Amino acid sequence: MTNHLNPRIRPAEKADLPTVLCLYAQPEFDNGSVLSLTQAEALFERMQRYPDYRLYLAEVDGQVVGTFALLIMDNLGHLGAPSGVVEDVAVDLAWQGQGIGTAMMRWAIDYCRNQGCYKLALSSNLKRGRTHAFYESLGFERHGYSFLIRLGELLV
Repeated sequence: MTNHLNPRIRPAEKADLPTVLCLYAQPEFDNGSVLSLTQAEALFERMQRYPDYRLYLAEVDGQVVGTFALLIMDNLGHLGAPSGVVEDVAVDLAWQGQGIGTAMMRWAIDYCRNQGCYKLALSSNLKRGRTHAFYESLGFERHGYSFLIRLGELLV
């Protein structure tokens, strides 16, 4: 039986960025490519200026074992109800299967519910079938279509 832990979820601080970058350097996340620490610090400071956009960490016994970003957006539609968007979910490979991702997503769901959000959305690469099953096990539904334009690859 899989051991399910109850990690502490907390907002990341600038000093946590080297650890976060290590989580993002795992092969399954962006093929192991990461920002430099200087670039990450600049973006982190910019994120901090948004009203409700934070990077969060999951810790077990003081060790960072996972991370995710959560944005709460104001909306003019949906009678002004905000919505949440989760991005950049990563769990240390050594800690996967122990409930870390579940705890992070349940925390995000509860936070969004407490903020009056009408939905919490996330996207996942089509190739990540195991990840999709994980999100569905938490109650996320496949909804509509996701479209993107890779702006860095457009030919002018």
